[in-house]
Amino acid sequence: MADRMEKGGNLQCRAQSRLLGMPATFAAMATRVIAGAMSGTSADGIDVALVAIEGRGQEMTARLLHHHARPYPSHLKQLIFDIRQQQLVELRVLARAAREISLEYAAAIRSAVKESGIGPNELVAVAAHGQTLFHDPPDTIQWLDPALLAAQVGATVISDFRRADCAAGGQGAPLVPFAEYVLFRHPTRNRVLVNIGGIANLTVLPAGGGIDKLIAFDVGPGNCISDWICRTLDPTGPGYDRNGERATRGTGHQALVLDMLLRHDYFRRPAPKSTDVPEMLTLYRRSRERFFFENGPLSPEDELATVCDITVQAIRRALDNPQGARITWDELIVSGGGTRNRLILSRLNSIAEVNRSQLVRTSDELGIPSQAKEAVAFALLGAATLDGVPGNVPSCTGATRAVVLGSVTPRP
Repeated sequence: MADRMEKGGNLQCRAQSRLLGMPATFAAMATRVIAGAMSGTSADGIDVALVAIEGRGQEMTARLLHHHARPYPSHLKQLIFDIRQQQLVELRVLARAAREISLEYAAAIRSAVKESGIGPNELVAVAAHGQTLFHDPPDTIQWLDPALLAAQVGATVISDFRRADCAAGGQGAPLVPFAEYVLFRHPTRNRVLVNIGGIANLTVLPAGGGIDKLIAFDVGPGNCISDWICRTLDPTGPGYDRNGERATRGTGHQALVLDMLLRHDYFRRPAPKSTDVPEMLTLYRRSRERFFFENGPLSPEDELATVCDITVQAIRRALDNPQGARITWDELIVSGGGTRNRLILSRLNSIAEVNRSQLVRTSDELGIPSQAKEAVAFALLGAATLDGVPGNVPSCTGATRAVVLGSVTPRP
């Protein structure tokens, strides 16, 4: 488990020790180096985690060798936003997007390998999620050209992880619970993992429970509404509220929060369930339009504070009633870009203040950088695929059976 060793020096040392305590050196024959590559629904860029993996299935051990983040160029980021929002695109543009996304993935992976100092032939495989363009189960598109990526990096590529779960009747999401179980399960602590990217998702790891006891689902909006507001206010700006600075200067308006969370069916729907950024933006715009009509517009700071409250209160409601029963939890472990938002973290900490036995932590405290966690998870999913081990968790996705995920493109 990720916290099997509680001591370490800098973040890299802690990543090495807490990710199951592997030594500083490893034998190439006993260890596979797999690159997990992830670009989330925020479409801000690509995270690559080079992970040394030993073992098989739920007993895998992992050591983070290096994390590299590569922002998308502005024109590609805008193209992805346009495709996702308009959902109408020329085939030529769609094909060009696949090529450009794949080349950006390749550049990110090559940089990670170069910075890590591993040999060029030590990279066994790349597990690449691709860029989500559309997700409305059972229909889903994670856009990538795996053959181009394999040619560019000279390694086997595992991609398109959602489809096998969808074919088995599942949502195709969330996909990371298998890896979260490998990394974070604990014999005596009930843990809830929350990743706040464009969408916020939640995984419940009961103390000492088997993988079939997991609960996981998409809670609702993470950073996507805040990012949309920032892009609207300043199309040439960074596209997000840096560290939540503007939100912390504002005041949340509960009438808008409650309209979003109580009026729309998604937040009442039982798990398993998953969503995507366009759906959450559509729901928010409807609530926003009603609120502005009745109360007048909000200042940018107040609106940004309000959408942070929507994110946190959606998480709180999910903890209170995910499937008709309140979750008992000891630790809430947060990862993703939302960990950089001071207001979101402050609000999450207030959830635990009513019970001193509960603790809110970031995954960094357990040795896994918040920005790298999902990329690490995909490296583990890629290893499972290569071993023929199912990587979905039916209790989380709603699939009728456990299945091996992903398509494998051989090394050229």
